[in-house]
Amino acid sequence: MRVALYEPEIAGNVGAVLRLGACLGAGVDLIEPMGFDWDDRRVRRTAMDYIDHVSITRHAGFDAFRQTLGGSRLLLFTTKGAGSAYDFAFQPDDVLLFGKESAGVPAPIAAACDARLLLPIRAEVRSMNLATAAALALGEAMRQTALLPEVPAP
Repeated sequence: MRVALYEPEIAGNVGAVLRLGACLGAGVDLIEPMGFDWDDRRVRRTAMDYIDHVSITRHAGFDAFRQTLGGSRLLLFTTKGAGSAYDFAFQPDDVLLFGKESAGVPAPIAAACDARLLLPIRAEVRSMNLATAAALALGEAMRQTALLPEVPAP
């Protein structure tokens, strides 16, 4: 299972998602352009030394990224989703896609996805932080597919 970030704009969010990937054993795909320099110290500050424990793949654009999917389903998490992520049946090789913080993904990219899912939130608010949404989505997807890391014995 992988998490893909489409044109992320905030270095701290990318760092947090990299740390999430390291902790749960999920690769992270970064679809460029990004809204910051890759060597931005905020990425490493947020990811800390966990960045050395996650598989990171950078892609020159969506088309280059799409070519790497093989038979994996591309699942877009969006506030305009058609159904709740908690009612969806995930598969172990799914790729969870999250749009840029300010605008999500353009309509043609949303149309290229196999499903559009949402994370339920209260009506009074617009959206979750990108890293928080990725954590909830990846946690549920890995729980359903028995991919969560094992809890060590006490």
